[in-house]
Amino acid sequence: MPETGPLPRSMDKQFEKLFAVMAGLEQKMEAGQEEMRTGQERLQQEMRSGREEIKNQIQAHVESQVDEIKIHADGCIGKIEEEVQFKPLTFDGQASRTVFKTQFDVVSSTNGWTDFVKAGQLVASLRGSAAEVLQGIPADKLTDLTTIEKASESIFGDSHLTQFYRTELKTRSQEKAFKYWLPMWND
Repeated sequence: MPETGPLPRSMDKQFEKLFAVMAGLEQKMEAGQEEMRTGQERLQQEMRSGREEIKNQIQAHVESQVDEIKIHADGCIGKIEEEVQFKPLTFDGQASRTVFKTQFDVVSSTNGWTDFVKAGQLVASLRGSAAEVLQGIPADKLTDLTTIEKASESIFGDSHLTQFYRTELKTRSQEKAFKYWLPMWND
């Protein structure tokens, strides 16, 4: 039998030391792995929190940009609405004065004209025979809207049409009577 003297015992001691060192290393490795797991979890938590923070920052930035765009768009719309101006109409006395007056009132309201501006625009819009209305108005009254409208109404208004229709009816009646009596004269 082989001798189990001091050599094998010394090897046993060395193995025991080696096992002890290995056990210590194993514990250190487990502790290191645990530390790594904890670090990874902490890192993942920080990443989640960082993502959430970045998401909130982006959302706040986008919302502020949207608000700025809305404010800018509202300002542009306001400017466009202010700049919209309808061109003044012209009246030559041939068309219906009532239709012209209605259109003129709509344009003046849309453009936000004062009575002074309305008077100026009305004077500028008269053409041809309609402009002759201005001859009967004193120069200092050409900026008075009421005076210009009354003069225009007296010549081109509906009251003028009443007289026109009476004259037309009288003329037709005379023509009819003339046609009736004309054949009798030839007999």
